[in-house]
Amino acid sequence: MVDTDHVLLEKDGNVARVWLNRPHKKNAVTVELLHRLDEIIKEVDDDPELRVLVLRGVENQFCSGFDLDELLSDYIGSTMAMDVAVLSAEVCDRLYSMKTPSIAVLEGFVTAGGFELMISCDFAIASDDAQIGDFHIRRALFGGAGPIYRLPRMIGLRKTKELMLTGKLLSGQEAKDFDLINDSAPADELDKRVEEFISTLTDKSPYMMRLTKMAINQGLDADVRSLMIMEHLAVGNALQSEDGREGVRAFLQKREPKWVGR
Repeated sequence: MVDTDHVLLEKDGNVARVWLNRPHKKNAVTVELLHRLDEIIKEVDDDPELRVLVLRGVENQFCSGFDLDELLSDYIGSTMAMDVAVLSAEVCDRLYSMKTPSIAVLEGFVTAGGFELMISCDFAIASDDAQIGDFHIRRALFGGAGPIYRLPRMIGLRKTKELMLTGKLLSGQEAKDFDLINDSAPADELDKRVEEFISTLTDKSPYMMRLTKMAINQGLDADVRSLMIMEHLAVGNALQSEDGREGVRAFLQKREPKWVGR
């Protein structure tokens, strides 16, 4: 466990467990937290032993957004506010684009900046009693790290407008029904559900995990003909990879594959 003021990193076998660590502020985001999280994302992505990043908050709270005390004292009314928006967007985009798949584990408040971190992860699993929503409009603010370009791709335009224009909060179960998250569980079953989900990722080829995630992320941002070409290239890479060869051999030999990550 590596302990800093704002973020904890625990390397648990092939799982990186990253904890937002400001419980006195419901794990609210600060500039320091964003910089440290950015460092951790790079560190995890550069470690070939790590297969999954799990992002959650200490003391059963995910993240309530940017620390409003810091926002008011240092940024509102200042041109520095744009710098914070750019930093937030860059960190969230690095989380979204990283090679390693990521899972957000949602408890307590998942609002504003916390909501943006959640939609930047590949997967999200929530406690049934979590409170999840964009929320910015309730404070006459606007989210600068993904809602207008990530959210419509996840849940469609009407549901995006419903969340962003009303500022409503969804429970974990409601968020699942909204197609916003992958799964929801009672609080006392959440850890078990998360571990079960992690196990469905860590047994796969890390090479093909990276390639498949990269291709899927571009799937809504190009024309069909370009995507067909990208698909052909992905197939060619898979067939030429050591993991591709191992996957076929293991199936034919009726044994578990041994991935090498290339």
